[in-house]
Amino acid sequence: MQAQGLPTAFRGVAWRYTRRAAARNGRCPESGAVRTAGAAFKKWGSVHPSQRWATCTCAKASKPVAVVSAQEGPTVLVAEKLGSAGLEILEKFAVADTTYDLSPDELVAKISEYDAIIIRSGTQVTREVFEAANGRLKVVGRAGVGVDNVDLAAATEHGCLVVNAPTANTVAAAEHGIALLCALSRNVAQADASMKHGEWTRSKFIGTGIIGKTLAVMGFGKVGSEVARRAQGLGMVVIAHDPYASEEKARALGVKLVSFDEAIESADFFSLHMPLTPSTKNMFNDDVFGRMKKGARIVNVARGGVIDDQALKRALDDGHVAQAALDVFETEPPGNDHPLVTHPKVICTPHLGASTSEAQEGVAVEIVEAVVAALRGELVSTAINAPMVPPDVLVELQPYVSLAQGLGKAAVQLVGDTGVSDISICYSSPRGDDLDTRLLRAMVIKGILEEITTARVNLVNADLLAQNRGLRISEMTVRSEGRTILTSMSVAIGTASSKFSAAMDTASRIYVEGCVKDDVPWLDKIGTFDVDLAMYGYVLLVRQQDQPGIIAACAKVLGEANINISFMTVSRTGKGEDAIMAIGLDDEPTPEVSQDHCCFWCQQGRCLLDTMCMLRWASSSCDWLSESMLVHFLAY
Repeated sequence: MQAQGLPTAFRGVAWRYTRRAAARNGRCPESGAVRTAGAAFKKWGSVHPSQRWATCTCAKASKPVAVVSAQEGPTVLVAEKLGSAGLEILEKFAVADTTYDLSPDELVAKISEYDAIIIRSGTQVTREVFEAANGRLKVVGRAGVGVDNVDLAAATEHGCLVVNAPTANTVAAAEHGIALLCALSRNVAQADASMKHGEWTRSKFIGTGIIGKTLAVMGFGKVGSEVARRAQGLGMVVIAHDPYASEEKARALGVKLVSFDEAIESADFFSLHMPLTPSTKNMFNDDVFGRMKKGARIVNVARGGVIDDQALKRALDDGHVAQAALDVFETEPPGNDHPLVTHPKVICTPHLGASTSEAQEGVAVEIVEAVVAALRGELVSTAINAPMVPPDVLVELQPYVSLAQGLGKAAVQLVGDTGVSDISICYSSPRGDDLDTRLLRAMVIKGILEEITTARVNLVNADLLAQNRGLRISEMTVRSEGRTILTSMSVAIGTASSKFSAAMDTASRIYVEGCVKDDVPWLDKIGTFDVDLAMYGYVLLVRQQDQPGIIAACAKVLGEANINISFMTVSRTGKGEDAIMAIGLDDEPTPEVSQDHCCFWCQQGRCLLDTMCMLRWASSSCDWLSESMLVHFLAY
């Protein structure tokens, strides 16, 4: 039986209803015909779910023969408190079970009754939950941004889409950042605490004005941009650092993009809005605090791990940093022994960035709309883990998925401090313009963005995330000869500088090109140099003058650090001319090893950043390309 005319997400529901209705009510009372799935939902969507009714398709039937109970529609478990505006939308579409504060065991016991679950940060959706759902759970909706409390690998394996609500909190987080900035400048929290102890010591709490002061917005995404707008309204001079923000976006807001060093050395106030990634963890350390103006003030409503807590305490204790305001901590709650929570120069709030009634309602609406769209089988721009690609296309492109992601990762790791202006992707394929490039394009973006953000990128949201960061992406397909679907692929990034100048092509773009050999992605070209190396693990790139002794010197430094070399290849333009050496490493070099290399190359009269660069492919992952996920969503 087919459920014709029924929203695609409910065809399985129609089948379940038809079987139960036939068993319960038998045949049509007028014609004796057995109801079909098509008849069961002939009037689908005409009234409220609790009153949907079905008519028999036979000519004799002229009146309702069964009332569809609300329990026959999709059921959604709302496991944590959700704004009323969101619940109203949800109840027009599905049955909402608002059962809060379930224990892990209770959730496992009940989850097989639901088609979707909506959570906040307090509910853990573990592998056990997905296994207990027996395939019925189709969507997990996270009311907020972070999905650390959802086992994404298990969700993908069990064909469950995970969606979040990343935009509704933006204004609330920006407002909280500005509130903390103002509270810092006028010692509001400390003065309030003093009065509550019966004191009246005005001279103790003399503040500092903010008009005309320079604010460095560190991370110029959605929240950072909103903070910049508000700070300008307060009369502050706003600069921003974000290697991946576009000049056009900054210029439109009247904000000057600067290098990290310039921001650190020139700002009076700092507002942190970068994601927590391996490259930003403990970014604000002793060295950075030491280079700030004496009396600088810091606000962090982003992620706790971007600040080295002990280093900040030392900077506060010696007076180099005047004050700090923290809404986030590396471990939450931070604990009573945290060095900053009780510090007299620090204002702390318990992660209140999104805690306004308006933001809560906005998040509720955003997540419900995403869950409803997913249950209807529609594409969802906030999908975390689901690429919607036909299985036949996936099978063909599977060997090239890692190539696309690896090229994106390699290209962005070569970008200097001036950021990205545009990205060009070129495919060489016997199919020419008939090649379906959606998945490959998404994987290039994934490779680029996962190096600079914690956002999870897939086919659905890749372009949206790139657009939000102001990245301009162009594609070109060149027809080539060959028996494979893709003979080669290249990624070029327009930028004013590179960490590794040899990566620049004749058009002054960072350029990488690769292909697939025996199902393994290989890098064929960097800049104008031909190379031949597998995109795996760690690769140290060294620019050199073609002369004796260079290879031995590099091997000596690495050997003394007990780092094993897995391969080494050299590409040169000619005898005695420029060359690049690619050294495969089993382990990532420590900063001390990098310093030893720095000393060696400085002795050769070369600049470290121009001469060396580390490419890391070790963390590449394509787990979300589970075939079971694709089959599940195509079944809609």
